[in-house]
Amino acid sequence: FWPIIYTVFTTVFAFLSLIFSEIKPIIDFGWMMTLGLITSFIVTFTLLPSLVNFVSERNIFLREYKDSYVTSFFAKISQNNYRLILTVTFVTIILSLVGISRLEVENSFINYFSKKTEIYKGMKLIDEKLGGTTPLEVILKFPKKEKIKIDAEDEFDNWGDEDEKSDEKYWFTKDKIDKISSVHNYLDSLPQVGKVLSFSSIIDVATLLNNNKPLGTLEMGVLYSKIPETIKTEIIDPYISIKDNEARINLRIIDSQENLRRNDLIKKINYDLKNKIGLNEDEFKLAGVLILFNNLLQSLFKSQILTLGLVMVGIFSMFLVLFKNIKLSLIGVVPNFIAAFFILGIIGLLGIPLDMMTITIAAITIGIAVDNSIHYIYRFKEEFNILNDYEKTLNLCHSTVGIAILNTSITIVFGFSILVLSKFIPTIYFGVFTGLAMLLAMVSVLTLLPSLILLIKPFGK
Repeated sequence: FWPIIYTVFTTVFAFLSLIFSEIKPIIDFGWMMTLGLITSFIVTFTLLPSLVNFVSERNIFLREYKDSYVTSFFAKISQNNYRLILTVTFVTIILSLVGISRLEVENSFINYFSKKTEIYKGMKLIDEKLGGTTPLEVILKFPKKEKIKIDAEDEFDNWGDEDEKSDEKYWFTKDKIDKISSVHNYLDSLPQVGKVLSFSSIIDVATLLNNNKPLGTLEMGVLYSKIPETIKTEIIDPYISIKDNEARINLRIIDSQENLRRNDLIKKINYDLKNKIGLNEDEFKLAGVLILFNNLLQSLFKSQILTLGLVMVGIFSMFLVLFKNIKLSLIGVVPNFIAAFFILGIIGLLGIPLDMMTITIAAITIGIAVDNSIHYIYRFKEEFNILNDYEKTLNLCHSTVGIAILNTSITIVFGFSILVLSKFIPTIYFGVFTGLAMLLAMVSVLTLLPSLILLIKPFGK
């Protein structure tokens, strides 16, 4: 009962770390897994014992130790090659650190799907033929009041005395139009950007209709005052707001472009608008779906990677309560943490960007894989009190609880491997890397953990 209740607590603690992501689907996932684990715990100690009553007593209580070739092999390695195990562990830690330093978050919608799917083909067509898929908006903010000196003989005097209409006519200044055009042309020059639409696009069309003669501010004001309201609503209001003194530039990103890094692109646009175009920070703002999803993943990355430290501290504290031994607690958590961080390292080394699914692998792996350590150490402690011999206890544990750890780990790996049949790429990555992490955690518990026990002798000589 006690090993199982502590494995449930440690796994629940790991899944509860997901509630710090500030993203509702991830938070809901954490709560659902927590509820599922508690339900599983209750069923294990209520329904399962009831079902056992239908099995004959001879089959239940006959205790036989059957050696497994796999666990026996791991036991021999742990006893005879602990230096090799420690060397491999050290190299694994170095590779993990290098890989984690290269982790990045991306939100490539088109790369979430296999190239054979209709979704990918459709988005590819939109990118190539229709100017891009992911929308981005640049909002330009102008000074609230611009005092314009009007000569007595200015033609604007003939337009009327209504203040509101007068403000509309005076809004089209050369400075504003030039600023919109310069930002529009800059965005249009970026290779990652497809179609760009703004008030500058309307001016270009009007120039063509005016025999390629550029429109002056006076002509634009007259034109704006004469256009019917229905047409203004359709072609002008989406791009300028005279009331708010703002202009909007709509563009779409070519999502299928190779080596596209959206976060870097956003940083580049922000930097260039300030340093190349000469805008102040309060004169523009980026918005749209691209910003929304980029911020979502960046916040998820920070919350999950940083809260892994909280998970480690929490699980280590539970080990202390369970085993009441600092050395044993450190020994118990090390194999699982190494497996989880090594998977993140592999993802970083392979250059696979993290997304909403793969970023949760580390917390899930630690929560599930730590169960193996708890069962192994708990069994080792009980058998050592009887045998008082480390190597005999190690062999006995590998032939009993070691086989259970092997079987459950293989079952979990096969369970996650089902996800490779998905057409959604993040789901495939999630299944492959979580399964691989569980496999590595199992190997660590059956090799590194026993080696550390033999080396440190946490139960005394």
